[in-house]
Amino acid sequence: MTELDVLLIAAHPDDAEISAGGTILRLVDAGARVGILDITRGEMGTRGTPEDRAAEAAKATEVLGLAWRGNLEQPDGRVQVTVDARERLAKHLRELRPELVLSHHLDDPHPDHEASARLAKEAWYLSGLKQLAKITGGPDAKRPAQLAHFQSHTQFEPTFIVDIEPVWERKREAVLAYATQLEPAGTGDDGKHFLYGVDILERVETKARAYGERIGGRYGEPILCREPVSFASPLVKWLASPAG
Repeated sequence: MTELDVLLIAAHPDDAEISAGGTILRLVDAGARVGILDITRGEMGTRGTPEDRAAEAAKATEVLGLAWRGNLEQPDGRVQVTVDARERLAKHLRELRPELVLSHHLDDPHPDHEASARLAKEAWYLSGLKQLAKITGGPDAKRPAQLAHFQSHTQFEPTFIVDIEPVWERKREAVLAYATQLEPAGTGDDGKHFLYGVDILERVETKARAYGERIGGRYGEPILCREPVSFASPLVKWLASPAG
């Protein structure tokens, strides 16, 4: 399996692109090997089929320049923090060996987002347990150096705001790859986001502009670190590279 520098853990295909697509592109442009582990296939979505979602994820993967993409194969709409799921995720972390893990924030109204965030947090810790690695098989214990969070629905006061103006159009392209999620599914569907009732692309841009303004730029993405960050952290190392 490919070794990574950064792994994003997202509940559904398109979550990472919508919430952190610009950050992914900045990391890739800086030379980082970046991957996404989707927790589900998004098969319960009202719009599109599982086959549509898989094809769209493949297209977005190409746009983002990912080194790897995988799926934990948990049931969409029913993600649970089980012993099996978190140990399988911990094994992925030991195999992929990222320095940095980015996941949903732990406070999110979508149950799958919140459960995926908890899975990421618990698996991050478990990946460093030597005895568990022996019991479950695979590579030796290796805990990523840093765990941080991207923002989906619930706002937080960020540790960092990543300047994504240089990659904004490419982020839009990655989000637009999920065409079935952006278009009305039929009568009674106006094409808007089901939770907030606004167009997805409009919400992505509004949020990006709001955070970009806070750093004196046009577009930004908020990142939250759970602990104080040193200059030696992988997040600083990769994102301190000049914007391409």
